[in-house]
Amino acid sequence: MQGFEKPRASLWGAALLMSMVIAGCASNTGPAPVEDRGTMGGAPVATSAAGDMPAPVKPPPGIENLGKPGYYEVRPGDTVRKIARDTSQKWQDIVRWNNLDGNPDRIEVGQVLRVVPPVATAAAPAPAPAAASPAAAAAPAPTEVAKPSAPVATASVASPASASGDENVGWIWPAQGSLLAGFDEAKNKGYDIGGKAGDPVVAAADGQVVYAGAGLRGYGNLIILKHNNTYLTAYAHNRSLLVKEDQRVRRGQQIAEMGNSDADRVKLHFEIRRQGKPVDPSRYLPSR
Repeated sequence: MQGFEKPRASLWGAALLMSMVIAGCASNTGPAPVEDRGTMGGAPVATSAAGDMPAPVKPPPGIENLGKPGYYEVRPGDTVRKIARDTSQKWQDIVRWNNLDGNPDRIEVGQVLRVVPPVATAAAPAPAPAAASPAAAAAPAPTEVAKPSAPVATASVASPASASGDENVGWIWPAQGSLLAGFDEAKNKGYDIGGKAGDPVVAAADGQVVYAGAGLRGYGNLIILKHNNTYLTAYAHNRSLLVKEDQRVRRGQQIAEMGNSDADRVKLHFEIRRQGKPVDPSRYLPSR
């Protein structure tokens, strides 16, 4: 019996110890403390009752100019070159006007870009004329009006961007082939002119190459010329391009060879755009 009593006492002692541990754990039950992650390590504290507040959305660059004349709001799919073509400007000018020199392709939807040249700073007012002598003051008014010649000199140096100057382009046909399809505002934005592969494609007027490449879907090897602040022309589906961007060309100069790039047959697709909008070439090209 004595040998049996010792193990029994040990079992009772172990059971008593286990019950005390369980009782101690039960006395500490309750919700776990909330950890304020915002204050850990000195980080800023979020004040929202529901949790961390989302960071405020940064407004797109240039949003203060939204709706103003001469500005453009970037839309999905836009690029600097596309915006330049649509607004009849050089893409390099748009980059400069909007300080995009670091990465001209990094624009975002909703961003507002300047698409017209900045207005030049107004010239300082001319000093007041010296007091006229009594004899000059007594001279008839017509004599005084006839003396100044500055307004006449200003008018003789008319800006090339004036409406009348922009209209006097002097168009010629860009290719010698027959007309395959005419202008249709809904279906065809210009003329389709037939020919053989390699036939010359020439500039329809003096201008500057603002695009030469194959990056515009549906146009194949494409050249776009800027003739002034009003008119652009486009020459699509070429076999090869003979000019580069920023190059100046003369009316009648060969700029490409006719082909069928991104087209169902050999042809030149030719467009005239007035202030970015396609117009009927029949209103501008000479009859033949």
